[in-house]
Amino acid sequence: MSVLPTYTDVDPEKALKYAIQHIAGDRAEVIEGVITPASPGWADENVADLIREQLGSRMREQGWRAGSGNLDLPGSENFYIPDLAVVPAELAKTEGALLPDQTLLVVEVTSPSNADTDRTAKRKRYAQYGAPLYLLVDRQEDTCTLFSEPGQLGYTHIQGPYPFGTPVQLPEPFALTIDTSGF
Repeated sequence: MSVLPTYTDVDPEKALKYAIQHIAGDRAEVIEGVITPASPGWADENVADLIREQLGSRMREQGWRAGSGNLDLPGSENFYIPDLAVVPAELAKTEGALLPDQTLLVVEVTSPSNADTDRTAKRKRYAQYGAPLYLLVDRQEDTCTLFSEPGQLGYTHIQGPYPFGTPVQLPEPFALTIDTSGF
């Protein structure tokens, strides 16, 4: 009879996040411990691109970059791929995941398969991990909501939900208005 080795020094969080990054492929995230494929459709990509275009001149002025790179939430079983995140240019060169508090803005665009996750779990976790601004583009409700002032219990300032077509004012450091009519 063979004896199976025991692994008592394995960190389950690290093992799960390693598996996501190296085995599950480039487009998978962990949401509350559940491995979830992150495969946005064209409608989601369209909204993210419209937002990126509107942020473009401000991003160039400030030396920021936008993308959908990995965000780690250390100490939890969460590892996210936002639809769009804006970060300082020097952080955009990072090979690994960034932390939510290193972002300037995180954008999630809902789809039928992830709307509840974006509305609840991600909203809560982005606040707990210090993402300063979280823009939720809810395509099922045709609304946009901007969350700011993060804390352990959630965001303390909420603007919206605004129906599509209503301009959304992003505060400093953006100080610009997002036109939502094309969403």
